[in-house]
Amino acid sequence: MKTRSEDLELLLAVVDSGGFSAAASRLDVPVARVSRAVQRLEQRLEVPLLNRTTRSVALTDEGCRFIEQVRVGLERLIAAEESLALGRGEPRGRLRVDAASPFVLHQLVPLVGEFRRRYPGIELELSASDGIINLLEQRADVAIRIGALADSTLHARLLGRSRLYLVASPAYLERAGRPASVAELADLQLIGFLAPTALNRWPVEGLDEEITPTLATSSGEVMRNLCLAGEGIACHSNFMVGDDIASGRLEVILPDAMRHGGPRELVQAVYYRNTALSARIQAFLDVIQPRLRL
Repeated sequence: MKTRSEDLELLLAVVDSGGFSAAASRLDVPVARVSRAVQRLEQRLEVPLLNRTTRSVALTDEGCRFIEQVRVGLERLIAAEESLALGRGEPRGRLRVDAASPFVLHQLVPLVGEFRRRYPGIELELSASDGIINLLEQRADVAIRIGALADSTLHARLLGRSRLYLVASPAYLERAGRPASVAELADLQLIGFLAPTALNRWPVEGLDEEITPTLATSSGEVMRNLCLAGEGIACHSNFMVGDDIASGRLEVILPDAMRHGGPRELVQAVYYRNTALSARIQAFLDVIQPRLRL
């Protein structure tokens, strides 16, 4: 065999990360080790795989053809190894999961203990980000996304829907008044997002444009806490404020004006189409899906 799987994995990391230093940082290995691995591959295959410049690397034509097969081959190898692990009854290895900070805090954190008890051989890593991440760049195996998906290279598993509500604290509503119509929202304090501003288009009958926030933030969790502090009205997913509503800390307003069933309510797990659904991902989703409080 002319190549070793470890060298192939390092080459793939260089391609996906855009450079030797980035790949080394991503994998936490010396840059020299990455460079030697690529050199060994090129020497054994007797073709240049990468065009190197001082700022970046790019695949040669031969490299493009080679890397396509490498991806398929490595994924089949991983799938084969994991099928053996499943045969022994226990998936093993690292699983990197990314989700928006509020989803991690309110939905995933309470389920971590159950998952780790059931699958002690899986090393779970949770990352929390408020933006849409690149799975390759962030080294995530699976991401939980809220809303419609725009990336056709991703495969999705629907986990459920989380309804949207307009909410405010009882203290704020006592002070400012409970709106009886959508038109009255214009006279109240509205809490929205700095970006993406598309999230300021609330699914409310009679609101055909984005709201103009009187108070804006980049974080959904900050927005929730502003609501709890009595600073205004916001549009929130039930997965985030369901407990607050049930306990009376937040109150739903204008429920009959909400349009439900839109793409913003979708909760999906995403991963790349060109990868097999690993046993680790399968195990994680099978544990969390029936326990999510969406």
